Amino acid sequence: MHRSLTLLNHLMVTVRAARMAMATRFEVVLNGEKESWLQSVAEEVLDEIEKMEAKLSLYNPASQIARTNHQAAVSPVKLDPLVFGLLQRCKTLSEKTNGAFDITMGPLIKCWGFMKGTGECPSEDAIARAMNLVGMQHVHLDPTDYTVRFDKEGIMLDLGAVGKGYALEVASEILLDFEIKSGIIHGGTSTISAIGTPPEDDAWHIALIKPESDPAFPYYVEEKKTQTEYQSQDLLTVVPLVDQSLSVSAIWGKSFQSDKRTLGHVIDGRTGQPAQGHWIAGLVCGNTTDSDALSTAMLVDGFEAINAIQSIHPQARWLLVNQGQSESDYDVHLKGLTLKSDEPPHIKA
Repeated sequence: MHRSLTLLNHLMVTVRAARMAMATRFEVVLNGEKESWLQSVAEEVLDEIEKMEAKLSLYNPASQIARTNHQAAVSPVKLDPLVFGLLQRCKTLSEKTNGAFDITMGPLIKCWGFMKGTGECPSEDAIARAMNLVGMQHVHLDPTDYTVRFDKEGIMLDLGAVGKGYALEVASEILLDFEIKSGIIHGGTSTISAIGTPPEDDAWHIALIKPESDPAFPYYVEEKKTQTEYQSQDLLTVVPLVDQSLSVSAIWGKSFQSDKRTLGHVIDGRTGQPAQGHWIAGLVCGNTTDSDALSTAMLVDGFEAINAIQSIHPQARWLLVNQGQSESDYDVHLKGLTLKSDEPPHIKA
């Protein structure tokens, strides 16, 4: 039995393929016996992600989301069933998180200068005007004909907090349709879908690094490291995944400094302000659409969002890094995960 298993593993090959889409790098890693077939599957998956970008991108004038933003305040816009279904899911997740996740954040993201830049502080009047255009109550979905309409001018859908996760969910379903038993696919390492296990291992191991080891960490660190230089002591935790999804959100990346505060592009539509107090949110659950959306909600609303998440995904595992007493100090809270591990990770996020 052990000899047959060893022989089978020796016959397995690993195929990698990557492509830029949705302003990030998507990568597929597949394990199996037929290299050319695995390569064709990987390319088909990446083709589908590009198709999802063409439908969901805010910046593509021909996309269904851009067309909706342009027309839905004037007359209902018909969507294809997949996009309509995604908007329905987004509306439900927004309601369950009390608005901590909200795809109508476009006006506020634009107001804070994050839509085409790295951010700037707007006036209070500008924030108030943008907040008047935020909220899923302004988005009306009609399932009888797959149409969406807005109840006022200026509403803007932005699927940046969920589009990548949805594309990965669709891609993962394709891999399952092809009966892939071992694979992983990620978008920019911030959202990851794992299928089965890697050869000769019991899980895919995803490393999350400590804030101070992240080159994007906004506070002073004597010597910042590149991704290839990370060591065991740089790891916050290593997340094992088997047929699960992981998403990680952080306040830095697209952000700027103001009055010793890091102001990032994740904004709370209920206050009009960038998320504060929570630095990193990580969520493991059954699909990448929910993990992507709900990790954003965690970054906005912390433990309030976690309470909502546990009602949606009772078996979810999560990690929340909150700012501590000083500007560069932090506290870590987690469920179903352990701090730091010497397990060799497959991906560093």
